[in-house]
Amino acid sequence: MKKILVISDGDIGNHFINRLISIYSNDNIYYIIDAKGDEHKDLNPAKFKVFNFDPTSLYKIANILKMDFIQVVIALSSKIDTEQTIKNIRSIKKQLRLVVLDRYDINSDDPNVLIINSNELLASRLIDYLPNVPVIAQNVGKGEGEIMEVLVPFGSSFVYRHIGVIEQKKWRIVAIYRNQELILPTRRRMIQPNDLLLIVGEPSVLKSVYRAINRELGQFPEPFGSNLYLYIDMFRDSKEKIIKLAKRSLLIHRQFKHQLIIKVINPSDIDTLRYLKMLKAENVVVDICYERCDPYGVLLNDIKKYHIGLMMISKENFSYKKMRETLYVGNVPVLKLADRSLSKLKDAVIILNSNRNLEKVSTTIFDISEQMRFNLELLNYKSESQELITEIIEHYYNLSTIFSKNIKISEIEENPIRYLLKKENFLHVLPFTQKIIADTFYSSFSTDNEKLYYRLDSYHQIFIPVQI
Repeated sequence: MKKILVISDGDIGNHFINRLISIYSNDNIYYIIDAKGDEHKDLNPAKFKVFNFDPTSLYKIANILKMDFIQVVIALSSKIDTEQTIKNIRSIKKQLRLVVLDRYDINSDDPNVLIINSNELLASRLIDYLPNVPVIAQNVGKGEGEIMEVLVPFGSSFVYRHIGVIEQKKWRIVAIYRNQELILPTRRRMIQPNDLLLIVGEPSVLKSVYRAINRELGQFPEPFGSNLYLYIDMFRDSKEKIIKLAKRSLLIHRQFKHQLIIKVINPSDIDTLRYLKMLKAENVVVDICYERCDPYGVLLNDIKKYHIGLMMISKENFSYKKMRETLYVGNVPVLKLADRSLSKLKDAVIILNSNRNLEKVSTTIFDISEQMRFNLELLNYKSESQELITEIIEHYYNLSTIFSKNIKISEIEENPIRYLLKKENFLHVLPFTQKIIADTFYSSFSTDNEKLYYRLDSYHQIFIPVQI
């Protein structure tokens, strides 16, 4: 939960708080300092904490600022009170972001203070109604939200990523504002913490992009979905295999604490079905398709129906090319479960290569390894071209600093697949690209380690989509 401090008084402050009550985000907790002690109806005490005191008192506001706020909004009716409140906050928190309603031409050189001039806002709104005058961005297009400004927080999945590696399908980053300066984006431009992105696209897509930018560690399987899904086909999965799959899916379920859906198609063994139905765990649903059905159509329908964020499947089912094609279209991470122990798994391994896909999925990799308590190891095969790999390693080091997660870089000279075949157990992490759905017969003639993923088929593997 993100804590936001609101300091207000007067009519505008009260109107702002009332609007806040009606549209507040479930992800935030609001601490309100109301200098005049006005009453506010329909306050949710779990989300709103109200204090009545003078914010110009350094002693009193210092006690509130002992908490970690991500932002302070100041809407006071007095210029002196506003300036003194800013001074008090800055004496305690030097870098805290302040959004200040200004009715008196307040000046500030502080890059972390955003001044909202009320007179300019009103004048700009009135100008919008004049003929032959260009409208400002908030009224461009259909006015349905196809233009959006997004602040990139410090722990965002977009921090330290190059714009060229961000998959921008049905949306675009058209401008970056950094330290109140406009920067036109290029493919090699790197996004920094506290950058303000101007993005354009379909409104529904922008909402997903907004959630992705504000996503932090500990939210997987978001932003792909919210639930876990185990796929079982009794024509292809043996009874012993199904029991092992169910136990391993429950272990994953306990780690991520999201709803688990166990889907069974082609039911043929009564004892196995009875075993699955008797699984007792919170938030577990067993969905059995008793009628003849298209397994691939069922998968795609269930991804939308259950809002799936992680698909779990046996290596036998994953070996079918049509299944891989379907899962690729589904655009969710896929955990291919092998016959090795999952409870004793301690390491997640990535084979570095000279393309940008590993940078696209980097935050998801950190999130999974953090929640599963895995060590994260990057294998650098020295025969590969090192120019792009060096940039990717730098990117992972930057993320390791942000998320306080240690990583291990292993420099190896032998073929990485042969190297990994000597290890007892690990989770192999790969981007889910079209290389994975290629026919394995033709892939066997390739030197691309991603195409040769099936050589490590006896190990657990997770395939992460490169698109949001």
